[in-house]
Amino acid sequence: MLALQPLLAFSETAKHGGFAAAARELGTAPSTLAKAVGRLEASLGLRLFHRTTRQVTLTEDGERLFERCQRVLAELDELRTEAAGTRAEPSGTLRIDMPITYGRKVILPLLAQLVRKYPRLSLDARLSDAYADLVRERLDLAIRVGELDDSTLVAKRFGQQQLILVASPGYLTERGGPKSLDELAAHRQILFRLPGRGRERPRQFTEAGRPIAIHTTQGVRFNDGEAMVQAAVLGLGLAQVPDEGLFTLRSSLRQGLQDGQTRRRRRAWRCHARSR
Repeated sequence: MLALQPLLAFSETAKHGGFAAAARELGTAPSTLAKAVGRLEASLGLRLFHRTTRQVTLTEDGERLFERCQRVLAELDELRTEAAGTRAEPSGTLRIDMPITYGRKVILPLLAQLVRKYPRLSLDARLSDAYADLVRERLDLAIRVGELDDSTLVAKRFGQQQLILVASPGYLTERGGPKSLDELAAHRQILFRLPGRGRERPRQFTEAGRPIAIHTTQGVRFNDGEAMVQAAVLGLGLAQVPDEGLFTLRSSLRQGLQDGQTRRRRRAWRCHARSR
């Protein structure tokens, strides 16, 4: 296979009619170009230039090679220009995995803006609360909530959610609301089971500036955030959900609770604890 540098040296020498002029164009020494052309002639077994003390002219073989060489170098230049344009404007397919509720409410609107800005970009989006294996599943990007377990991944924090403890008016009328973290154990819990891990996500709070994680296995379990909110609507217990879960809560309130609660009681939804 011919190397590019000897071909470029040959082409510039042919265009400028000598090694000195070509060397000035390329910013190198005439002897360097002469040696490169000599190596090209040796590898092809052809004489490409007639050389005199004042100038060089193309042989018949040199003229044929120069014509084809011009086309190759022009195509390479177009390829370089196209590649530079591709880098400037994203294109291709972005394969992304994201949590179901957070993906629908927060990430999808951002992706819509991205595609409108870069119309050459395609999306292959997957919504799942399971942790995806980026390498095995050939993903470019995964949106994850919480601590990063795999330290080999490159991660960047781009947002922060607030966790909110919620319950239905009917449940609060029946059981009352917890006034401290110690009282949580006496309440029915709506738990989030981490997909693929077989364990429940702990309740997370901040008290006096210190993070506190409360582990419990007593309650009903779901692997979907919107199902947890609906379970809270139905009065099954206390649910701790990220604040984007309030979209679902507000939707339930607008539609009215299906168990016939009054408007006064529908206004009684409230948060009892906050955490980060």
